[in-house]
Amino acid sequence: MMRPVPLHAYNPGSMTGAGNWTWLITGRVPTLIDAGVGIPQHLEELEKALHGAALAQVLVTHAHPDHAEGVMALESRMPSVRFLKMPWPERDRTWPVEWRPLADGDRVEVGDVTATVVHTPGHAPDHMCVWHAETGTLFVGDLAIEGTSVWIPSSPAGDLAAYLSSLDRVIALNPSWLLPAHGPIIIKPVALLRAYIAHRRERELQIIDALRHGDTHTAAIVARVYPELAKGLVPRAEETVLAHLQKLERDGTARRVGDAWNIIEP
Repeated sequence: MMRPVPLHAYNPGSMTGAGNWTWLITGRVPTLIDAGVGIPQHLEELEKALHGAALAQVLVTHAHPDHAEGVMALESRMPSVRFLKMPWPERDRTWPVEWRPLADGDRVEVGDVTATVVHTPGHAPDHMCVWHAETGTLFVGDLAIEGTSVWIPSSPAGDLAAYLSSLDRVIALNPSWLLPAHGPIIIKPVALLRAYIAHRRERELQIIDALRHGDTHTAAIVARVYPELAKGLVPRAEETVLAHLQKLERDGTARRVGDAWNIIEP
């Protein structure tokens, strides 16, 4: 039996919204999914939820700071804990703990059950989900957020094509629910993920239309596709548009010359 305990990381912000959720799985191998950022209140609530047990391990879904930064505080407070994730060497060295590498398909004991690592790149190259098939439970990190789309940062290392493939892979699992790092539990996961795919296809068509109208730079495309966007969100929109353009380039639909983009008509 698995009863995940949500623990808030207390890190609200412009990039994290209301802040992150981390998930504690109690039992024989007490396991925390994602590390938070080291806020003392998060650590205190984690210790309380453990009811005197020692945290055995932390599975980090990917090496963005709001998911990985807390490993340093956890190691200081709980020296016996081990840290596991899929490798992203350039980022992992930011937090010099002993990272134990995970690979797609690895089976990991969590609490009183066995879960499977599912590599879901796109939002980040090392992004992974944790899958418990018997209950249909998928811990999804930043793969999905109820009520909004997921940002694909073209730099560093975001990949829209990989993200869409990851969505297809998760849909094929047919999970019963998704436990995300942001927002509420997702109780209709397949519908949400299919809506994500449809949204990305619609956005791609809008960007193609902008290219056909002669918008050759990301700023111009953003102005056309997001005409009422708040100024503070423009940099994120430019990253999103660039991720789409890079996919279109690989698809043979657009080409880049210098910092300008052009449509390739059939």
